[in-house]
Amino acid sequence: MRIGSALLAALLAGCSVNFVGDDAQKAGKTGVAKVDGALLTTGGDGSDWAMTGYNYQEQRFSPLTKVNAGNVNQLGVAWYADMPDARGQEATPVVIDGKLFVTGPWSKVFAFDAASGKKLWEYDPGVSKDKGAQACCDVVNRGVAAWKGRLYAGTIDGRLIALNADSGKPDWSVQTTDNAKPYTITGAPRVVKDMVIIGNGGAEFGVRGYVTAYDAATGKKKWRFYTVPNPTGAKDGEASDAAMAKVSPTWSKNGQWKQSGGGGTVWDSIVYDAELDQLYLGVGNGSPWNHGLRSEGQGDNLFLSSVVALKPETGAYVWHYQETPGETWDFTATQPINLATLTIDGKPRKVLMQAPKNGFFYVVDRTNGKLINAGKFIDVVNWASGYDISSGRPIEHPEARFYKTGKPFVAIPSAIAAHNWQPMSFNPKTGLAYIPAQQVGAGYLNPSSALDAAKPIGFNVGQDLGNAMYPRDAATVKAATAGATGSLVAWDPVANKPRWVVKHPVAWNGGTMTTAGNLVFQGTALGEFRAYAADTGKQLFSYPVGTGVMAGAATYLVNGEQYIAILAGRGGALPLSIGYAIGAARDVPNVPRLIVFKLAAKGKLPATTPQDSSPVALPASTGTSAQIGEGQLLFGRYCQVCHGASAGGGGVLPNLQRSATLGDADAWKSILIDGALAKNGMVSFAKVMTPEQAQLVRLYVIDEANWAQQNLGGGQRAPR
Repeated sequence: MRIGSALLAALLAGCSVNFVGDDAQKAGKTGVAKVDGALLTTGGDGSDWAMTGYNYQEQRFSPLTKVNAGNVNQLGVAWYADMPDARGQEATPVVIDGKLFVTGPWSKVFAFDAASGKKLWEYDPGVSKDKGAQACCDVVNRGVAAWKGRLYAGTIDGRLIALNADSGKPDWSVQTTDNAKPYTITGAPRVVKDMVIIGNGGAEFGVRGYVTAYDAATGKKKWRFYTVPNPTGAKDGEASDAAMAKVSPTWSKNGQWKQSGGGGTVWDSIVYDAELDQLYLGVGNGSPWNHGLRSEGQGDNLFLSSVVALKPETGAYVWHYQETPGETWDFTATQPINLATLTIDGKPRKVLMQAPKNGFFYVVDRTNGKLINAGKFIDVVNWASGYDISSGRPIEHPEARFYKTGKPFVAIPSAIAAHNWQPMSFNPKTGLAYIPAQQVGAGYLNPSSALDAAKPIGFNVGQDLGNAMYPRDAATVKAATAGATGSLVAWDPVANKPRWVVKHPVAWNGGTMTTAGNLVFQGTALGEFRAYAADTGKQLFSYPVGTGVMAGAATYLVNGEQYIAILAGRGGALPLSIGYAIGAARDVPNVPRLIVFKLAAKGKLPATTPQDSSPVALPASTGTSAQIGEGQLLFGRYCQVCHGASAGGGGVLPNLQRSATLGDADAWKSILIDGALAKNGMVSFAKVMTPEQAQLVRLYVIDEANWAQQNLGGGQRAPR
C-alpha cells in the first residue's frame, strides 16, 4: 500500500521515479533509523560521525578527547579494507552505531562493521564507464547522507539513489539530470527537513547549474533552484524564477553562455544553517571559463562563484555574496563551507567561512551575506591584491583579464586551486580553520584556432589548451614542478591571518579533521597520515600508509574506544590533468584503501611498491615538426585533462609516455578511433578526430616521451 501510494503521488506530480525496493522504513531509534534533524544539528556526543561534515555546521570538528595530543603517537592500524577501484578516493566515512558507510569511484557504496572491518554489504549502481569522459576531474564520489533508516548517494551519471542502510538494497532512484547533456554528480547529498538536496557538475563541458530537493521518503521532486539565467530568456517554472529575473541583467545579451548554459554547477558544498533555517549553495565556475567569450566580457554573471542563501522548504532566494565577479579562471565557490559564531569587534557574529579556489579566505555574515573580511591564505595571489570590504569586491590586477589584454596570463592560484575540494575544518576551541592549501600556477590563453571551439568531446572552456601545456624546456618544467607546493594553514578568521603554517613539498594533500583533543589530522600526497597540535601546529604523529591521501578523516566511538578512519588513494584533477606538477608524488603507489586507527592497535598494512621510474624502450621520433606541433595541439585539447599536460601522466590513468601502443599505429587507432577500450572508460574520439589526426597525437607523444626521458631524468612514472 505504501509503495502504491508513493508511486501514485510521484506519477501525479510528473516526477520520474523508479521504485526498485521495499519502501518500508525500520522503526526504532538505533542505527541509521535514529538519524534526524536533531542529531544532525548537534552531531551528538561524538560517538557517531553521522554526516560527512559531522553536523549541520560542517566544521568537521569532533568533541572526542580519548585520542588527544598527549597520546596520539600511540595510534596504530586497527583494520583496513582494500577498495576495488584505483581512481580518486575522496569520500569521508559516515559512521552510525558501529556501522561505517563510505563511497568510492564509480559511485559505489560500501558498509563495514566500524570496529572489526567486516564488510556488511556493497552496492554498485552500474554506471556505464563511458560516462567517465564527461567527468571533469575523475569518477569520484564524496560520500553518502543518512536519514531515518536510509542512505542517499549521487551517481556519476546523475542519479540520486536511496538505499536501505541495513541491506544496501535500493528503495528508490530518480534521474536528477538530462542524460543527453554532460552532467555528473560527485558531491555528497544533504538531508534537511525530510528532503534530500543534490547538485551536479559538468560546467567544463557545457551545462546550466541547479540544485534540486527531493522528498526523502519517496524521491518526489519538491523544488529546483537554477543558479544562472535561462539562456532562452524563458521562465523555468521553478523556485529560482524570481531571482533569475533580477540577475539576468548581469549577463550579456549574446555570448557563448547562450549555447553552453552558462555553468554555475553546485558540485560540492551545500550547507544547512539550523540556527537561521537557511540553505547555502557554493556555486561553481562559468561555462565556458573565458568571460570574454561566455558573456562578451560583460557583467558579473550572477550567481557564478557565489554563495547563495535559500529557504530550505521552498528554495526561495534569500541573499547572495559573489566572491569572484565575472569569473574567468575557473575560480569556483564550491569548496567546503564552515558555519560558526565568532566574536568580532567585541560582538558575536553568525558567520560562514570559506577558502575557495581563488586564494582568499572569506568570513561572511550569514544573516545578510555581507563580507566581514577576506585575506590571502597562500603566499602568492596574483589575480587580485585584496578586497574592498565596503563593496565586497576584489581589487583586480588588469593583466589577469587575459581576454582583454590579448596576452597570456600565468595565474597563481589557477584552476587547480589554492584550495580545492579537500575538506577544510574549524576548531571552536582554538578558533582556527585548517586549510589544505597549495600553490599551483597555470597559463590562460585566448583561443588561437578552430580547435579551441566547443566540441562534443573534451573540455569546452574557451581557451587555447594545447599551447598552455608545459614548454619543451627542462629547466622550466622542473621549476614549475618544484613550484607546485602544498601547505596546511591554520587560519585565524578574526585576525584575518594565519596563526601557523606547515609546508608540504608537493601539492594535492588531504583534507583536514579536528578534535577537542587539540588535534588536526591530515594525510599527505607522499603517503603519510599525520596529526598536529591544533593550537601550535607541532607534528605529533605520522604513519606511512604507502599511498597518497586526499580525503578527510572521520572519528567515532565503539565500545568506548575512539577510532579514526581515512580513505586513501590518489586521483582527481591535479594528477590527471597536470601530471608533472605532482612532483615526487609520482613515485608513490596509488593503492585504494580504507584505513582505521585506534590507540595501541598493532595491525600492519601490506607493503607497497614505488611507481616504476626506470627508462623504457621507446620508438624513435619520426614525425616532422609540423606533425608533432599539430599533434601537441590535439593532445592538449582532448587528452591532457586525463593523461596529464605534456603527456606526463599522474599515476592514476595510463601514462601514455610509457604506452606499449606507441609503436603500433593500428593498436593506437583501435583505441582512439574504434573505441577498443570504451568499456574501460576510454571512449572513441572519432567524433572530433580523424584517424590521421589520431596518428599525429601518437607522433607527438612519442616525441614528448623521448624528450622527457632524455631531459627529465629516467622515464616518466607508470601507473599502478
